[in-house]
Amino acid sequence: MRVWRRTSVRDMRPHPGPVPDIDPTPVAGGKSGTLRAAIFGVNDGLVSNLALIMAMAGAGVDNRVVVLAGVAGLLAGAFSMAAGEYVSMRVQKEVFERLIHVEAHEIGTDLEGETRELSHLFKEKGIPDDIAVQAARSLMADPQTALETHAREELGLDPQELGSPWGAATSSFLTFGGGALVPLLPYFFTEGTAAAWIAVALSLSSLFGVGASMTVFTGRPWALSGGRQLLIGGSAALVTYLVGGLFGVGATG
Repeated sequence: MRVWRRTSVRDMRPHPGPVPDIDPTPVAGGKSGTLRAAIFGVNDGLVSNLALIMAMAGAGVDNRVVVLAGVAGLLAGAFSMAAGEYVSMRVQKEVFERLIHVEAHEIGTDLEGETRELSHLFKEKGIPDDIAVQAARSLMADPQTALETHAREELGLDPQELGSPWGAATSSFLTFGGGALVPLLPYFFTEGTAAAWIAVALSLSSLFGVGASMTVFTGRPWALSGGRQLLIGGSAALVTYLVGGLFGVGATG
């Protein structure tokens, strides 16, 4: 059964030409995935609620309306993100568990065929035939090891790291809510133009920091990533502020 397979370290071949300057420090897959989700959750919360609050500010509505809209945007977005993450992670986990179950059935009913398949996968990676056959037979001797090896080599999965739907939902809820809270905070302490300017300053600074932190995964210059994120968030806030001004209290009152 051949579904899809990740490229592993053993797939790499020496190649001519200069070697890029890459930080060799390994990053744990599970931890990096959690951090990545947290960064994107904060970013989504910041951009969406900043845009919403700036629309309210542009409309010139009462401070209480801005706070109500900001809180509603925070909760709606956080619950939406959490629900989306839960459903997607749950479905993904069920699909992966099904694939692993099918693989376990195939190992139990056709051990020799699955051994040949595993040795073939090793040969495709450039391992000599005799070593590939010996390695496959050794790994297939233990049922649990056989299943984990087939899951990794044939399906590209780690049975021990399928992810937690509840964990993903909780993380998305908290990180989105944290990001969405930033542009809302000033309106709890002040109002009007002062609150709007403070909200913009706090949000754009946070967006720059979020963008710069993404270089952990991209390897791009932090100033470029941070500036790009600041530009995107700032543009969204400017557009919604102008739209709020067109359709707001000043335009209709």
